[in-house]
Amino acid sequence: MTRLPPRPKLSWKEDGTPADDGVGDVYFSRHDGLEETRAVFLQGCGLPERWLARPNFTVAELGFGTGLNFLAAWQLWQQTRNPHQWLHFVSFEGFPLDAEDARRALAAWPELRAFSDKLIDAWPERACGVQRIVWPEDRITLTLHTGDISETLPQSELHADAWFLDGFSPAKNECMWSEALWPHVRERCREGALLATFTVAGGVRRGLSAAGFEVEKKPGFGRKRERLEVRAPADIDRPADSHGLRPMGQAPQQVRIIGAGIAGACAARILLDRGIAVEVIDAAPGPAKAASGNPLALVMPRLDAGDTVQARLLVDAYLAARRFYAGRPGAWETTVVHRPKDEKEAERISKVLADPPLGLENLEALPGGGLLYKGALILQPDVLLPSLLEGADFRFHTRLEPEDLEDDIPTILATGHSASAFMKWLDIEGRLGQVECVETEVDAPASATASGDYAIALGRRRVWGATFERWEGGSIEESETARASNMDALDALAPYWWHEARKGQVTSRASVRATTPDRLPLIGRLPDYERAIDVFDGVRHGQSPKDDAPLAGHLLIAGGFGSRGFTWGPWAGEILAGLVLDEPAPATQSALRAVSPMRQVLRRLKRGG
Repeated sequence: MTRLPPRPKLSWKEDGTPADDGVGDVYFSRHDGLEETRAVFLQGCGLPERWLARPNFTVAELGFGTGLNFLAAWQLWQQTRNPHQWLHFVSFEGFPLDAEDARRALAAWPELRAFSDKLIDAWPERACGVQRIVWPEDRITLTLHTGDISETLPQSELHADAWFLDGFSPAKNECMWSEALWPHVRERCREGALLATFTVAGGVRRGLSAAGFEVEKKPGFGRKRERLEVRAPADIDRPADSHGLRPMGQAPQQVRIIGAGIAGACAARILLDRGIAVEVIDAAPGPAKAASGNPLALVMPRLDAGDTVQARLLVDAYLAARRFYAGRPGAWETTVVHRPKDEKEAERISKVLADPPLGLENLEALPGGGLLYKGALILQPDVLLPSLLEGADFRFHTRLEPEDLEDDIPTILATGHSASAFMKWLDIEGRLGQVECVETEVDAPASATASGDYAIALGRRRVWGATFERWEGGSIEESETARASNMDALDALAPYWWHEARKGQVTSRASVRATTPDRLPLIGRLPDYERAIDVFDGVRHGQSPKDDAPLAGHLLIAGGFGSRGFTWGPWAGEILAGLVLDEPAPATQSALRAVSPMRQVLRRLKRGG
């Protein structure tokens, strides 16, 4: 089985209706598909009436297909919503269509053109995992889980107000209607959620009833005599939340962010776009004065050979970053030539090419070995970060102490290695990194090359490095040793640039990056450490955690990004927005646990700490 999600075996009927020959069913009726969506799913779930009184409303769907149901919901949302409401649409798909096939299919509905054009322009990449698309101007998000439904549904983190059950016919697509799915759907319902589907198949009715749903037949649409309307139970048992993944509850009017680097700026932009007032506090005189303040930054993927949780979340974070920065001031699309730095990396690249997690539109093999990353980004932090922070309230030259955080304002620690000053138990360390920069006489297009180190060109500016040395605290200073190391790396990466660099005045910049022992970031709600140690004491003795993690009510963190801060930032910001505003998570449960601060507490207990 390959890591890329399979494409459907697509064919087109004489009237232009798309069909998947792999299951022997059509995606919709070209004659009345949109009206069926409106009657079966929108009306069947009590829409729009049920979302009118709620600031946030979540619709979940089994079977994204062409996106027709999403577009119909989007259209109705725009026609009926109140100015400050948000709609979150979460969908699950195992065989994603290509954008052009979706465009062809949706051309049958010109009344949806204003919405379908936006969707096609932002069409998700072909990749297993979770991708989120946000249209702030329409106050709507789409979160797409791509992969086998038996894996993606149990790994999702959401509580839906409505469900559209719209896989292909149960007789032709049994996995999408398996009885084993319904308990997972139930766990992902809010109390009293409504579900709707076109089918009244006996197996579906029995499975839903066995999972505790109230199932009722209703008159069908068109040639279908009957359909189902389903109600979730009033009380829903949920599994223990040992990693603190649960949202904070009612959305606040204001959020405080400590740190004006890329972690804080991304979180600020996402929350500001959600309509939340944001206050940014930093001890520095302005944004991006620490690790985020290099002259140029590079966003490129880190692709692992294995299909692990870490490998998948690295792809998810990269795609989220690319989507978030695209079109913003200070963001330039480029290709990256990545040559292996040694035999071990050459072997990894070979395995990646044999089973890639991204399609040929994103990467390809280089002659002589290596990878070409297409669609990577070069960023100008001094341009980008002020644009991300636009609209926030600022308090620069301000250093906070732990006791300053004892109010009830949701607060995000985005302070890099300084986070341990607020939470002493955090296992986070600083790494000293130095880059070199020169202004040349040659004006070059955006380009980059990498092989452990990297070299970036944009206009007349060249930036290369970077070192990654242990930092024991104290002053942060540039060193000739680090410069010599970077110059040697540049000579190996781009000898022509090396000669050009020697003609100009090379300047160095050193900063401290925050990292963790497992090299994964810290993203999520912070636990109440002392209470967590007490509640999970049994973990010391080999017991599995069975309780909800005690949380430090209003405190969250985005840090430990290492050398990939610009890649992690947007993904982290969306995760934090979900926790603060009670939105569906833009990541799998496994990914959320892997980056949760609570993992450090549990790991310490497992080691007898």
